[in-house]
Amino acid sequence: MRTLIRNTFIPAACLILLAGCLANTKTGVENNIRFAVAESEKTYHLLNNPDNPNCNLQIAFTYPQDYDDKEILKKIQTLFVSSYFGEAYETYSPQEAVEHYAKEYLDVYKELESDFKEEIAEHDGKQPPLTWFSCYETSSNKIIFNKDGLLGYSITFENYTGGAHGSHALSNHVIDLKTGQFITEADLFAEGFEDELSRLLVSAIAAQNGVEDPKGLEDIGFFSIEEIYPNGNFLIDEKGITYSFNEYEIAAYVVGTVNVPIPCDKLTGLLRNNSLTETLQTIWK
Repeated sequence: MRTLIRNTFIPAACLILLAGCLANTKTGVENNIRFAVAESEKTYHLLNNPDNPNCNLQIAFTYPQDYDDKEILKKIQTLFVSSYFGEAYETYSPQEAVEHYAKEYLDVYKELESDFKEEIAEHDGKQPPLTWFSCYETSSNKIIFNKDGLLGYSITFENYTGGAHGSHALSNHVIDLKTGQFITEADLFAEGFEDELSRLLVSAIAAQNGVEDPKGLEDIGFFSIEEIYPNGNFLIDEKGITYSFNEYEIAAYVVGTVNVPIPCDKLTGLLRNNSLTETLQTIWK
């Protein structure tokens, strides 16, 4: 396996002039975080024979390597690891998590070797179709927003384990650097926000697809519009909040991932009155 660590630096106190909500301008201060990328690529052929089916794993894991507040750094490293690899890996360092995940992925694949031998025997010693035992997995994450005490990132995941097509997933996360914890909808929105935010999401999706009556979405691959509601999979930036819905979540596979931006001016009436939303109001000013 090849594992590389690549450093990138987010400059401290870098002032960037941003176009804010409602055409106002504002200044955003980038968080003083140093990031690194741990990459791993591994291929294994069944029975260690290059003529046999294989699995391929590719990981490009970006994580916070350094931050002034070391206690917060430890917390956010744990969040990055657990959100990327799963809670079972949260006790590992970022580099260890990559190594252990890659090893376990290959170990699970090697468990297919006994089935593969049986298939060869059933095919009179000939190899069964390669697609029966071939698989791959590719994952990476990207820093989307890193200003004013908020850190947002997305994880993209693609895999194939047989069948008509592979699967894809996008998961979004926003961290409050004051606490070192994920920001949830309960942190942002006042009680009873669900119905109005659901209406905003449906209206935005309808507009994206050029549908005047939202009910018409059900004619172009979407499931019931009554099933479209906030799912906790969101990002925050200078313009507002963007929700992501994955394959089969609100629509057929062919529709793919649906990203739904909601402008900040449509959200202010739904927000809680707390220090976090005060920060957002400053970002969106």
